[in-house]
Amino acid sequence: MSGARFRRAWGWHPLRDDWAARIVAQSLVGPADLVLDLGAGTGALTGPLVASGARVVAVELHPGRAAALRRRFPDVTVVERDLRTFRFPSRPFRVVASPPYQVTSELVRCLLRAQALRGADLVLQRGAARRLVEQQPRSRRPRLELRMPVPRHAFRPPPQVDSVVLGIRRR
Repeated sequence: MSGARFRRAWGWHPLRDDWAARIVAQSLVGPADLVLDLGAGTGALTGPLVASGARVVAVELHPGRAAALRRRFPDVTVVERDLRTFRFPSRPFRVVASPPYQVTSELVRCLLRAQALRGADLVLQRGAARRLVEQQPRSRRPRLELRMPVPRHAFRPPPQVDSVVLGIRRR
């Protein structure tokens, strides 16, 4: 199966490098941060995160993509694991990620329970992110907020839906 057809068959739509850099820039990640890139793929977000000086842990299930991450980013900790079984750190951490859309709800629930989470910027399907924001209790801490829109052309190949960065912020 060709590369583009393979990505489409598995629903994998990597971010373009220019959009990944924008997303990392708006996340305000800095050199002192431990940052998780969940569903890292081949490192579109990992590269700008490393450039920000953050300590990066890239989580990727696909063995070939995990191996490519290790080669491309020798100073990044690469964890080859399903996001649904990944255990979050006990020390303070942030998340900047474009996870697979099919794990959106489960992943956000887990992040909201993670005591050490300081903030997250997740590229999610726009409709799913909007529902998560609308359904959150008013007293919810941390808070969910819609941040930067991410159009279809920000991905290669483009998905069938628009996306948005969902912010999770501690108050």
